[in-house]
Amino acid sequence: MYQREFEQRLTKEMPHSVLMFGENDYMIEYYADYYKKKLDASDSMLTLYHEEYNFEQAKGYLSQSSLFGGINFLLIRKEKKIPKKELDILIELTKKNSDNYLFFAFGGSAADARGLQSSFTDKKGGVWVRFFEANIRDGVAMLTQKAQTIGLDIDHYALSHLMTVLNNNLALCSNELSKLAILGTKVESRDIDRLVYSTAPLAIEQLLIDLFARKPITDTISKLLELGEDEFSILRSTQFFVNQMFLFHAYIRIHGQPDSKAILGYKLPRHIEEQKASLALKVRTASLLKIYEHLLESELRIKKPGCDKESLLYGTLVKLQSYL
Repeated sequence: MYQREFEQRLTKEMPHSVLMFGENDYMIEYYADYYKKKLDASDSMLTLYHEEYNFEQAKGYLSQSSLFGGINFLLIRKEKKIPKKELDILIELTKKNSDNYLFFAFGGSAADARGLQSSFTDKKGGVWVRFFEANIRDGVAMLTQKAQTIGLDIDHYALSHLMTVLNNNLALCSNELSKLAILGTKVESRDIDRLVYSTAPLAIEQLLIDLFARKPITDTISKLLELGEDEFSILRSTQFFVNQMFLFHAYIRIHGQPDSKAILGYKLPRHIEEQKASLALKVRTASLLKIYEHLLESELRIKKPGCDKESLLYGTLVKLQSYL
């Protein structure tokens, strides 16, 4: 189901087993916090994040009566799927005991989440909820509610500007509102320009990941240009990312597995290291050489005076994808 249906469901009851996934981390965090507060489970809950997940520990927690004589609330955050057999057992435990609740915040792709949905059905006492990236209108409405809650005086235009600066990331926007509230004055767009750091570097990284994953990229390019990034900056970042792909590709071919410390000189978080390794292995060596040549030729064209740099950038990246 989607958010609106889930909201209607909450007016009647709180499902005991919930799977949440999608492109809106802010709303997933919002509902996890909603459950925690509604159940008054801050002291008795068990949280298992990523590699901390242990089936026996989760099963044992839901199999016993609450140590505080109240609710057992199990919150799992994980980017990799949990085996269906394990999920079904945990969900069955919430069905047997009305004091048990399971909230699974899945950070993987929507495609991977499809394999989990069959465990969270009405028949089994669960629900699954998919979220999409908030548009400007919905995002501003959510942030307006947050601003009112914390007593921050900020208008619609400033909130829209904040979302643009932070690339529609509601979680980051919400955090910035909490910081801006410390000012104790009305916040305007110029205050955001002065006090809030743009997420353009993060957006460029996401653009390049999408580029090598052969996903649509034109909207992301447009956002970056709106944020003030210039064509040269995006092109240089692309060249740097391609170089990383080559280094990962070569190292894995020689050693059989990635090691970002040996490749880059610093250790990446495991999920980022695995992501870059996976992208690098999908590209053939011959294709990487073609991409290098293409980027060098494109750099010379974009540096010519009087050229349409924006159109050339779009064309460069779209053609680059054709080599992948």
